[in-house]
Amino acid sequence: MIPLLSVVVPFYNVEPYITECLKSLAVQTLDDLEVILVDDGSCDGSRRIAEDFVAGDRRFVLIEQPNQGPGPARNEGIKQARGTYLAFADADDVVPPDAYERLVAKLAETGSDLACGAVGRLVDGALEESTLHEKVFRRPALCTHITDKQVLIRDRTVWNKVYRRDFWERAGLEFPAGIYEDVPVAMQAHVLATGVDMVGDVVYHWRRRDEGETSITQRRAEPTNLHERLAAIRAVRAFLDERAPELLGGFDALVLEKDFVFLFQALEASDEPEVLDLARSWVAELGPRALAGAPSLRRLELHLIERGLVAELRAVRDFRRSRVDGTRVVPRGWRTTGWYGDYPFFRNRRLRIPDDVFDARDELKLIARVEECEWTGAEYRVRGHVSIHRVDRRVGRLDLWLRDGHRKVPLEARRSGRYGFVTTIDPGRLDGGGPSWRLMARTETRGLVLKDWCRDGEANAAWRFSVPGWSRTGMDITQ
Repeated sequence: MIPLLSVVVPFYNVEPYITECLKSLAVQTLDDLEVILVDDGSCDGSRRIAEDFVAGDRRFVLIEQPNQGPGPARNEGIKQARGTYLAFADADDVVPPDAYERLVAKLAETGSDLACGAVGRLVDGALEESTLHEKVFRRPALCTHITDKQVLIRDRTVWNKVYRRDFWERAGLEFPAGIYEDVPVAMQAHVLATGVDMVGDVVYHWRRRDEGETSITQRRAEPTNLHERLAAIRAVRAFLDERAPELLGGFDALVLEKDFVFLFQALEASDEPEVLDLARSWVAELGPRALAGAPSLRRLELHLIERGLVAELRAVRDFRRSRVDGTRVVPRGWRTTGWYGDYPFFRNRRLRIPDDVFDARDELKLIARVEECEWTGAEYRVRGHVSIHRVDRRVGRLDLWLRDGHRKVPLEARRSGRYGFVTTIDPGRLDGGGPSWRLMARTETRGLVLKDWCRDGEANAAWRFSVPGWSRTGMDITQ
C-alpha cells in the first residue's frame, strides 16, 4: 500500500539523539507514513538503534551507503520514497506529534506545492525560538509565494516543510554534496513552487547538540566549513540572479546579518592569512550595493576586513558585545548635522575611515506610543511616549494629529518629562469624518525629521479611535 507521506532521515554518528528523533516520528498523528532511514556510514551505535525501530515498526525502512554526507544520503532516500508527500528530518532533531498532519492537511486543502512552519530551537532540553527563522511565520498565509512574502528568504531549511512529491520531481530538485546542501534546495523550492502554505505553529524542534560529535552548525567558524558555506551562498545567488533577481537584495541582507557572524568568529580566533583571504572573498561576493545597504556597525566591520585590519575588527566586535543596551547614534557637526554611529575609530587620524561608513541616519526610527487614555467628561486626555530609537536625547519639535485617510486634525502636544507627551481630543472636532482615526506623530531634531503613527503601549498595534462608540485597540472608551 502506498503511504501518504515519506519522511527521509539521514544519519551519521548520532547515537545520543536518534532514539528521541525516531520516537517522535513513530507517534505522529498522521500515521499513514513511511520513515526511510539512511545510514551514511555510521561507526557508532546509531545503526543498531535504527535496526531496532525497523524490527518493531513496519513503517520504518533502513538503507545504507558509505559516508558521503547528508545531501547524497537524502537523495538516496528520495529514490526509495513512495509517498504522495515528501518530508525530511535530521536524526538529532525532534518532530512535534501533529506537525506532519498539520502540514499535509494544508496542502490537501490548498493544492500548494509545499507547506512550511515555524521552528523551535532545542537548547539544553528547553525549547527556544529559532533565531534563524525569527519573524518568518508570525503572519501565516496560504497559497502565497516567496516573491510576495519576501520574509520567506529567511526560511532556508528543508526539514520544517512537507513537499508534494510530484512537485519535487517536476522541479528537478536534488541535494548537492557538501555540508550546506539544504540551503540551495530550500531556496530553489520556494522560487519554483507555484504556491506555498505558511503555518504559524512550530512544526520542528532543531537541536543544538550538548554531547557526542558537534553538528555542522556548531563547527561553522572552521575554515573548511566557511568555504562550504560560501559555496552554498554562491549557488543560491547564481540561481536567484537567473530566476528571481528581485530577491537578491533580501538574500544578501540576510547573509550579512546571519552568515557573516561566523566569519567574524573565525577572524577573532585565527591569525591565518587564509582566513582573511576567505573573508575578503565573502565581501567581494556580495558586491557594493549590498554593502552600502548594511547597518552602519556592520559596514564598519566589513570596511576593516577589506583593509585587513583584523586587530581593529576584534576591537569593534568586543565593543558590539559590550553594548548590552544597544549601540547609540549621535549628531555631529554645527552647520550641517550628520547622525553617526557612536563606534570605535570614528575620525581616527591613523585609520582615516570615511564618515560614510559610520552614517546611521537611515537607521533611525521614531518610537511613539500611547500609554493612557481617559475621558474627562468633555474630552479625551491622551498620555504617551515619544523618542528616537538609539538616540539618547529628548526630541525637539513634536507635532501630533489625527487622520482618517482624508482629513487631518491637528492636536496640541504638551511635553511631560524627557520623553512624555499629553494631548486632548475633542470628539466634536471629528464630526463628519471617520469611522476610524489614526494618531500620527512627527518630530524634528537637528535636521532629522521622522514621522510615524503611534502604537498601543500594551498591544504594540497602531493606535486608533473608532467612531461611533469610541473604541481603541486594547481599550474600550465610551462617552
